[in-house]
Amino acid sequence: MKKGILFVFLSLGLLVMAAPVAFATNGDNLIGIGPISRAMGGVGVAAPQEAISAIFANPAAMCFGSYCPGSESVFGGTYFDPTVKSKISYPYPGLGVLSGSSESRMKPFIVPAVAVTSPINEKLRFGIGAYGVSGMGVDYKDRDPAYNNLYTKLEIMKFAPNLAYLVTPDFSIGASLSIDYGNADFGSGGAHNYTIGLQLGALYHMGMFNLGASYISPQKITHERVADFDDNGTLDDLELQSPHTFIFGVSAQPSSQFLVEADVRWYDWANAKGYDDFDWDSQWVFAVGVQYRPLDQLALRAGFNYGRNPVNEHNGFDLAGVTRVQGINVPNLNYEILRIVGFPAIVEKHLTLGIGYDITQRLILNLTYMHAFEKTIKEVSAGNMASLESSLSENSYSLGLTWRF
Repeated sequence: MKKGILFVFLSLGLLVMAAPVAFATNGDNLIGIGPISRAMGGVGVAAPQEAISAIFANPAAMCFGSYCPGSESVFGGTYFDPTVKSKISYPYPGLGVLSGSSESRMKPFIVPAVAVTSPINEKLRFGIGAYGVSGMGVDYKDRDPAYNNLYTKLEIMKFAPNLAYLVTPDFSIGASLSIDYGNADFGSGGAHNYTIGLQLGALYHMGMFNLGASYISPQKITHERVADFDDNGTLDDLELQSPHTFIFGVSAQPSSQFLVEADVRWYDWANAKGYDDFDWDSQWVFAVGVQYRPLDQLALRAGFNYGRNPVNEHNGFDLAGVTRVQGINVPNLNYEILRIVGFPAIVEKHLTLGIGYDITQRLILNLTYMHAFEKTIKEVSAGNMASLESSLSENSYSLGLTWRF
């Protein structure tokens, strides 16, 4: 246990130094945390295959899994490479029509994740994890004048101590305390803050089936003096709240070689502070993943994840009007550019593949590839005087090392 805790704290140092931004997938949340979950479409609430997945998806799952009854440490890293393109056109007093077409220059980035789980006694297990969980952003600095040096970046990281209790040999409950770090930068420098939330979970095992459920409480962060939304020369605050989240899953493992899981998630963006101001719909996310072991030491994985784009289109918006955002009158053009071009969290379909290999009985290597298919959003103002369009696609590559002790 001492070696595992030391491993986690060393990895936490790497996590802080990396300071990643995790680009949007399901809204602004990653589809899954950890290379195995990501290889299987983001599933894990019913049958997580590693400590990271258990802490993130369902804290009760610490009592079940291949890491039980021993201890396990995991380090995972994801190389995220989004492609964001946009077109923009609108009238500007004294300059006629400003227009541009460009690709965001936000560079690929690394999203690390670490976790450890260990038994306290036969019924109680402790776990702790730290990972980048959500974010989005674009970089249109020094592009066409129409972009006005648009730059956005949102990043959220979680530090989550966890306890799980085995009520019966087939039923467990668990809870995680989520300590969140959030940073937002709209071109005026980063504005960061912290908040605390709670995640609860339950898991029931019956024969070859597992049933899992988890709930994540809303967690609100106030980003102080982050941007001048109303163009009055003063930097304004912005509150952003991660939504109520409910996760349900079922898995089947008819043999030691084959595992299949299906999960359903509900993100209540429509009632989350900040996301409601920018008119996001609540979102259902459906994920399915399979794992096949042709050899005891080799695992092949695949998955699919779908979540409908939560960002609403405002065709026919009043170019001369304003929108009230947290007590501030934001000019409609600024508001729509920020929603559509600045935060295009719109991808819907994700295909995932992965492979795992047991180097030894204690050391396991996992590799994952994810592709989010290109999605485009477009809207025009009343009279077609202004036009805004963004498209987003993503590729990511994950590597994980698991050490059991």
